[in-house]
Amino acid sequence: MQQPQHLREHYRHFQAITTRWHDNDLYGHVNNVTYYSYFDTAVNSYLIEFGGLDIQGGAIVGFVVSSSCDYFESIAFPECIEVGLRVGKLGNSSVQYDLAVFREGQMQACAAGRFVHVFVERESNRPVAIPQALRQAMEGLLVR
Repeated sequence: MQQPQHLREHYRHFQAITTRWHDNDLYGHVNNVTYYSYFDTAVNSYLIEFGGLDIQGGAIVGFVVSSSCDYFESIAFPECIEVGLRVGKLGNSSVQYDLAVFREGQMQACAAGRFVHVFVERESNRPVAIPQALRQAMEGLLVR
């Protein structure tokens, strides 16, 4: 069975990341769980820069409630990668991000994943509507 294509052109924003020495595992490639840290870095960097998310003192925070990743080709230290980001679903208090890991300049993804954020009030941990500035930033990544 052929893997689905996850092409660079299908993503709206890219976050450059340099792999680190400790990303590699005993098998000489980036360990599978490390991809999730790349996803977190890409999403939160975007939300901070373009949506004004205040991760330290803001009243609203995003909790990851679901995540998955499919792997197609190994990456390893030292490599420069780019994490492609788009929004697949945007609800009232939740958003599904679709992400893909590309070698620098490569058109086909080495891995593709998704995760869901639910936005909550920091004090109560209760879901809240996504604030307007964050929603606008997410809408810029939305694929229909």
